[in-house]
Amino acid sequence: MSDKAELIRLERVAKTFTLHLRGRALIEVVRDVSFSVHAGECVVLAGPSGAGKSSILKMVYGNYRADGGTILVRAGGALIDIAAANPRAIIELRRTTIAYVSQFLRVIPRVATLDIVSAAAAEAGLSSEAAREQAADLLTRLHIPRQLWQLPPATFSGGEQQRVNLARGLAATRPILLLDEPTASLDAANRSVVVDLIKTRVSAGAAVIGIFHDEDVRDQLADRMVDVTRFARDRAA
Repeated sequence: MSDKAELIRLERVAKTFTLHLRGRALIEVVRDVSFSVHAGECVVLAGPSGAGKSSILKMVYGNYRADGGTILVRAGGALIDIAAANPRAIIELRRTTIAYVSQFLRVIPRVATLDIVSAAAAEAGLSSEAAREQAADLLTRLHIPRQLWQLPPATFSGGEQQRVNLARGLAATRPILLLDEPTASLDAANRSVVVDLIKTRVSAGAAVIGIFHDEDVRDQLADRMVDVTRFARDRAA
């Protein structure tokens, strides 16, 4: 596969939400979303809060079902349309092809931090020993103290939880990486570490779509910016 292979392509993607508590009113979030991402490229979604950036990421990951258009993802030698894929196919894509770091850490309660991160690495095919080594390396680089590794992250600070979230998302070297505000609650030192980790993945050929609140982080990582406001609903309507 060429280093410049297209790994993600969105074509005329649309999303509308139904507000059941308001008489099933329809709210169009985005429409005609069209862009592509190649291997070794970081595309940053730009635009104000509410423009639909997170909704686009969630449609690529399959958390939200697109109401129109196609979301093509290259998995091995095949192109799979996430907008039309069944749940089993989406789960398989998450296991083999797409990693996603959301704004919030959601994990099974009472599971140790090291186990959470190593499980993500093992799911992608690493041996148990290699997975734990990968998890330990990431937790160390992200400044999670070793004495916390055997504790569940529920009692951690917000910044610590976000770093565990990042470690889990980066533990498996999947070819597509989706990042939703991964540095929002981090201090400058940890933001720098995260930027370096993402740059390493991009240099290794990952296709990245990211949302970054911090302008400096965005400027360091973006190979290209996609202005989501051109796909947003007409606020004057």
